[in-house]
Amino acid sequence: MTQMTTADVPSMGRRQFMNLLTFGTVTGVALGALYPVAQYFTPYRAGGGGGGTNAKDELGNNVSASGWLSTHPVGDRSLVQGLKGDPTYLIVEGEDAITSYGINAICTHLGCVVPWNSGANKYMCPCHGSQYDSTGKVVRGPAPLSLAIAHVTVEDDQVLVSQWTETDFRTGTEPWWG
Repeated sequence: MTQMTTADVPSMGRRQFMNLLTFGTVTGVALGALYPVAQYFTPYRAGGGGGGTNAKDELGNNVSASGWLSTHPVGDRSLVQGLKGDPTYLIVEGEDAITSYGINAICTHLGCVVPWNSGANKYMCPCHGSQYDSTGKVVRGPAPLSLAIAHVTVEDDQVLVSQWTETDFRTGTEPWWG
């Protein structure tokens, strides 16, 4: 049997360096893997400076108020990409006006996209029969809640959508989606 000499054992400095290198590598990989998880649980912040997020058409282009009003008649309810990319109804209320709120088209029952039924004058979910009035308030289940709403404003001819945080004017309650 051969006996170990001090030349065969790495110095404490080299051993500490290897431990530090291993610890640093493992920590870096773990943090890199946890970052997306942490981002998932961080609340979404819509827009900056309170101005809102640009509404986008079906091709992803920003919606201009003049362009929208020139191609959509009074009373029209058409979808745009609103907050978080959710389908949101813009409602034309006059020759030169879009309503001050948009209606999120995601059913509160199981998440289907709810189409507008102009003959019945309400939103009717094709999946399980939930119905919402013209403002998005639930009138027939199984949906438990009204459709979410968002503020719609026009600045420099751009249609902006921002988070609704005030009391829901349809129900008189705090917004469930905020």
